[in-house]
Amino acid sequence: MPTLDAARAAAASAACRHAFLSTRFDEAAREPARPGPLAGWPVSVKDLFDMQGVVTTAGSVVLAGAPPATQDATAVARLKAAGAVVVGRTNMTEFAFSGVGVNPHHGTPANPADGAVARIPGGSSSGAAVSVAAGAARLGLGSDTGGSIRIPAALCGIVGFKNTARLVPTDGAFPLSTTLDTVCAMTRTVADAIAAHEVLAARRVARDDRPLAACRFAVATTQMLDGTDATVARAFERTLARLRAAGARIDEIPLAQVRELGTLQATGGFAAAESYWIHRHLLAQHADGYDPRVRTRIERGLNMKAWEYVELCHARKAWIAEVEQGLSGYDAVLSPTVPMVAPPIEEVAPGAARDEAFFRVNALLLRNTSVVNMLDGCALSLPCHENGELPVGLMLWHGALRDDTILNCALQVERLLSPNSPDE
Repeated sequence: MPTLDAARAAAASAACRHAFLSTRFDEAAREPARPGPLAGWPVSVKDLFDMQGVVTTAGSVVLAGAPPATQDATAVARLKAAGAVVVGRTNMTEFAFSGVGVNPHHGTPANPADGAVARIPGGSSSGAAVSVAAGAARLGLGSDTGGSIRIPAALCGIVGFKNTARLVPTDGAFPLSTTLDTVCAMTRTVADAIAAHEVLAARRVARDDRPLAACRFAVATTQMLDGTDATVARAFERTLARLRAAGARIDEIPLAQVRELGTLQATGGFAAAESYWIHRHLLAQHADGYDPRVRTRIERGLNMKAWEYVELCHARKAWIAEVEQGLSGYDAVLSPTVPMVAPPIEEVAPGAARDEAFFRVNALLLRNTSVVNMLDGCALSLPCHENGELPVGLMLWHGALRDDTILNCALQVERLLSPNSPDE
């Protein structure tokens, strides 16, 4: 575990440039140690979570004049009560509305996985991922509405767990979509992900040491494997081969319902409608202060009709039932977390000349992960690349409240892929 001094050094290094919006190492060093399951863990907090006495700006500039929070968000309070030490607030995509991780206001943190080329970290929990990957935090608190924990985890080569949304309160977190928002975290190992989830959800994970030979996995072939780049495809196929060699049963299934999501969300989906409801007054006063790419996505919600929103709610419920029926009997689905390795920042940096590339990359990054959010499910991304390769994430996922099974399966997969990784 990084000590506070080691975390401070990492946070001040070039690897964490633009990762933090503010740090509080001096204050943290003066705080009395608290016992608990996360005692002494340096943790970073995504800028959309309230911390008492701090203005929550959600990676934007339009909230800079807002009053400071009067109390900690529930998630922050639970981490502190468990002994964790908050070391700073991390950068993010403005208002959490992108999977790429660029920010025109505060700069874009570069992915620590490549020292030669400045690559995107993924978003929207960009700074949180970099803080963990670079050693400035053991836990990065973030949120996941369409993949904002798992995308940066996959691109930066760490672990990201999206729990079933209802298990962790969202109180004190600036919302993107009240339907889809999930409070969760990134860590370096699955064991740490379990420890973090137990604190954030105030529940114990039922441990199950079944071997891989007792696990039954599905690979969804519809859309989830489309357009996969060579590095990701190679790592994914190699991982499946290793799992099969370890005795895991893996079936390819079509899960054709995945392709229905495009039609289901043709009018913008929950994020557009609910974010416009949240931002409509701010936009009326400060529209020019928004990242134009974020503003464009929010304003899609302006044109959604009430009947379209209600129809979306009903259609989602029916879609979930169909998908869960298709996954019956499986412990988890295996997919590439994202179909590509991290592209260079310069290809998608802020600027109208790069908007087309940005939106293309953003759509690809969100494609697989957002399926789980619409499913109201749970998912974990863990690294499956080898030394010398850019990071690739393997996603284990299923429907609602299968969290313990996903976590236990992920432990077994991690032991196979990284036998020297500590379990506890």
